[in-house]
Amino acid sequence: MITLYIVLGVVGVLLLWVVVLYNKLVANKNMVGEGWSGIDVQLKRRADLIPNLIETVRGYMGHERGVLDKVTELRTESLKAQGVGDKARAEGALGAALGHLLAVAENYPDLKASQNFIELQKSLADVEDQIQLSRRYYNGTARNYNILIASVPSNIIANAFGFTPVEYFEIEDAGDRAVPKVSFP
Repeated sequence: MITLYIVLGVVGVLLLWVVVLYNKLVANKNMVGEGWSGIDVQLKRRADLIPNLIETVRGYMGHERGVLDKVTELRTESLKAQGVGDKARAEGALGAALGHLLAVAENYPDLKASQNFIELQKSLADVEDQIQLSRRYYNGTARNYNILIASVPSNIIANAFGFTPVEYFEIEDAGDRAVPKVSFP
């Protein structure tokens, strides 16, 4: 009889252990989803600002049509992108094109003085900051989740229930990672 109690106790402890690890995996997976949702919201906010920015800039930069068309094209690609990797690549290209657009806008003093342009530029900078924060949160939760599904003993439960690693939202362009050169005359 004592042997039966011991066996039932061991089985109960193992079952409890499986439940705890499974719940931990589910919680981490949901945090990854929450992190991605935060990025997605900020990217949508940025995409919504772009048409207003283009309309504001178009009146001043009529002969810079290629720059405006490129930003519009990349915005469309970004909205269609699926998955973390594709979205990261599309957003990296869109961010670079927006940076180029804003750099070209520097050549137009009337545009730089436009209150509408100033407000849009400020809103875009705020959204970029929020994207950066959201990306950090997502990548942190993705890291924790990936570690959990790769670590012993939780990897046993992860494999048994089909938990798979998630991608990081990374900068694809190595030039974006480079430290800028600063020189003083």
